[in-house]
Amino acid sequence: MLQRLDNPPRPVLFYLHALGSSRRAIEAVGARLEAEFEVVGIDLPGFGDAPAALGLSVAEMVAHVAGAIRAHGATRWLLAGHSMGGKVATLVAARALAGDAGLFGLAGIVLLAGSPPSPEPMDEARRERMLGWASAGPLDPAAAREFIDGNVGAALDPRHEALATRDLLRTTREAWLAWLERGSREDWSAEAGRLDLPALVLAGGEDGDLGPDGQRRVNGPVYPRARFEVLEGAGHLLPLERPAEVAEAILRFWRREAGAGPRIPTDFARLIASDRVSARSRAILARRALADDPDYRPKALTTAQLDTLRAVAARTVPQDMGGAAIDLAARVEAGLASGKGDGWRLAALPPDVEAYRAALDGLADFGALGEAEQDARLAALVAGTFEPAAGGLSAAQMQGWFADARTDLVRQWLAHPATMARIGFDGFANGGDGPRKQGFERLAAGEREGWEPAMEGVR
Repeated sequence: MLQRLDNPPRPVLFYLHALGSSRRAIEAVGARLEAEFEVVGIDLPGFGDAPAALGLSVAEMVAHVAGAIRAHGATRWLLAGHSMGGKVATLVAARALAGDAGLFGLAGIVLLAGSPPSPEPMDEARRERMLGWASAGPLDPAAAREFIDGNVGAALDPRHEALATRDLLRTTREAWLAWLERGSREDWSAEAGRLDLPALVLAGGEDGDLGPDGQRRVNGPVYPRARFEVLEGAGHLLPLERPAEVAEAILRFWRREAGAGPRIPTDFARLIASDRVSARSRAILARRALADDPDYRPKALTTAQLDTLRAVAARTVPQDMGGAAIDLAARVEAGLASGKGDGWRLAALPPDVEAYRAALDGLADFGALGEAEQDARLAALVAGTFEPAAGGLSAAQMQGWFADARTDLVRQWLAHPATMARIGFDGFANGGDGPRKQGFERLAAGEREGWEPAMEGVR
């Protein structure tokens, strides 16, 4: 049975640590998040409790993290990467949005002084100094002391300093050298591409190469929706230096943006993640499931026209999505801006963008009307009797445009995985990427396959 939407499981925050650190670095932040998140730290190979034999290359670290997420089974999750872990997090996010099996449900990413997918900017003299610390074996206490002092804006709390020191001293020499000599220098920009998902990028005001300016330069192009925040006075070890501020920033980000979209029932999300769904279909659904940008700026319409379209959408396609709604108007507007239509238009109408602009200008007062007046206006549009005072379209053209607009809005609503779960549609699960497609066997009305989620729990 599907997970009821009125009592969903907590989302999961997967944390990937920095060079010389471990999963324990997130503990102070996690203690402040536990009411809303399950926080899962993952040791990267050669750090913490993870053996170096798991693989020290960037590719092997990405595979290790993806395997841990699959094994957990999370269906609604954030990915947080600190410094070195930021590069790994970006590549895992790229795989999730590309439709890799078992990785469905990524809602957003948090970078804490994150290393980019491109070569990490690093002063070469400092790199050589750090390499020298491990030339004959693991780091010693003097090297750990110098590393910590060079990466904080102010002295750490004694507990956090002890944790950082312990992690540095048990870091394997092989893992330390592998990152500095190879991993930090590798360019994975092509594999990452542009990741259009909710992103929070935190930087310490006193950090060096990966500080505020560096973050905007190297991670800004990867994340067009990135929200940049600066922790003034902090250095590079953000989870240990400013755990309360990091936790508060993550909660704001989740509540306002990454977690603001409609929830997808757990069993339905697991079906999408399964091998019954092709990678291409899963990638499409993964991107559709992302929360809408609360700061979306229209590209084909004016802000006033988009506001009018939102008012029309609210009355035309009412939503009850468990406390969150899809911004159907913004999604239609994005389609108009991209030039990707449905392949046809009424001969009596101008091209789609022109038709939308003219029609919405003709409905400019719609958002200010009461619900009864709005419904009367929509009824007149359907009947072909509404003659706009402005906008340049006739009553018949407004009727044709509204027929098109209704189709566009409903198409966006039906395309969302939360809507598919609500109406019980799982036709996308007709076979994965293997040579033999599972398909459907029980096709009679009222019958369901044994693997299909039951719909009784959906509101």
